[in-house]
Amino acid sequence: MESSLIQFMVDFTMPKELTEEFVSRIPHQRAAVNRLLNEGKILNYALSLENSKLWAVFSVHSESELMQLIQTLPLTRYMNVSIHELTFFNAANPFAPAFSVN
Repeated sequence: MESSLIQFMVDFTMPKELTEEFVSRIPHQRAAVNRLLNEGKILNYALSLENSKLWAVFSVHSESELMQLIQTLPLTRYMNVSIHELTFFNAANPFAPAFSVN
């Protein structure tokens, strides 16, 4: 990870009622998120339907880059967004194979 990158936790609050228009955009949201994950712009993405929340950690060069990326997501206009710059972000690599001596 480049030292010039900044991580932000973005907290999205979904609408209480998921309209047909919102639901129809979910596949587009998933495609956009997958693209950003592959590009390393999103480090993780989590959804809690029970709490109507989405959380994502972005890794960007600036807050303005973050804002541009958030605006490209198809569901952003339907949600309230709260942005928090992170002091650090640690995560286990779920794709690293476990070492075995057997």
